[in-house]
Amino acid sequence: MTGEHSVGDADRMGRRLAAALNPGPGGVRVALATAVAVALALALSSVLVALTGGSPGRAVKALYDGSLANPSAISSTLLYAAPLLLVAVGTCVCVRAGVFNLGQEGQVLIGALAGAAVGLRLAVPGPALLVIAMVAAALAGGAWAGISSLMHRFRGVNIVVSTLLMTFLAQQLVSFAVNTEWLLQETRRGGATVSPQSNRLPENGLLGSFGEYPGLQINGGLLLAVLAAVVIAVLIARSRWGFRLTMLGLNPRAARHAGVRVAALSGTALAVSGAFAGLAGAVLLTSPVGTNRLQQGLSNNIGWDGLLVALVARNRPLAAIPVALLFGVLRSGGGFLASTGVPHFLVDVVKSLLVLAFVVPPVLTEALRRRREGRGAATDADVPAAEPKEAVAS
Repeated sequence: MTGEHSVGDADRMGRRLAAALNPGPGGVRVALATAVAVALALALSSVLVALTGGSPGRAVKALYDGSLANPSAISSTLLYAAPLLLVAVGTCVCVRAGVFNLGQEGQVLIGALAGAAVGLRLAVPGPALLVIAMVAAALAGGAWAGISSLMHRFRGVNIVVSTLLMTFLAQQLVSFAVNTEWLLQETRRGGATVSPQSNRLPENGLLGSFGEYPGLQINGGLLLAVLAAVVIAVLIARSRWGFRLTMLGLNPRAARHAGVRVAALSGTALAVSGAFAGLAGAVLLTSPVGTNRLQQGLSNNIGWDGLLVALVARNRPLAAIPVALLFGVLRSGGGFLASTGVPHFLVDVVKSLLVLAFVVPPVLTEALRRRREGRGAATDADVPAAEPKEAVAS
């Protein structure tokens, strides 16, 4: 009986795996439905802007001015896109394995905390300090996510709940570090009042930028994020590790029968997700997007928005690149909305509507497809089987 179940599980998993790797013609319907949903989301956003007393045209212009109008605005958009993309790439890995990590916000903070501790405590010359800080941030973020994996393995704690609650613990740890003089609080000079933040990282611990066009600066964090997205996409599509990861996400029981070490692979996927979030924290800390100091609000919802980027990209690392740029536009241009009389929180509403517009159509299309298949199977079951010719002749 067990063999029959395992064969059936493997067969179903094989069909689902083939569908995941080779989407059928239904993708055209999904694309059209998504385009309609995005148009409706933008129309509803315009209505909301008008209801708050603003002008939709001025709001769009403000977003454009703050994100794409000039080289400086484009540089700001690219700076925000880098950590968003890193978080999204890590999320793609864990979701592909069927593991849902909701603690990216805390893992970003822990990565920044580790990067700041290394960058400020180690006297390492040259760019080696930056490399060590980045590695420390990635390891810290991965270890922080790994705690949830261990709690699930040995105590049965739900990963979704534990990763989410670990975020609040991470916030308290960062707050304690930047408010404690012997840890990472900035150095008190004379009788000056100190703020809840660390000292500024040394110059050799910061990510550099380059660009030939005047005013346009492309930070090294963006190149790192794009490279990570390409590498992870290739590994998922072409490597045995990626195949096992996909197999685990589609059917854990069949994956176990196929020889996959489910606990180890799922724990690794969660740790990789945390490592990318920690690396995003290091990018926030060392790039010009911030003050290059560890602060309590350093993450600034980058973890949550990175999770949304992966959701909109349907957990495809390469698709996350343009989506991260779109969210970078919304972040960079959102600050300009105040000049038009539109509340800043409306940017979050627009992001939520766009997420729904990209996520709902595929879900509805899949649900309708399964419903049609279910009806077809029921109809076939109701049709009586044809009698054998011998019986008819007799």
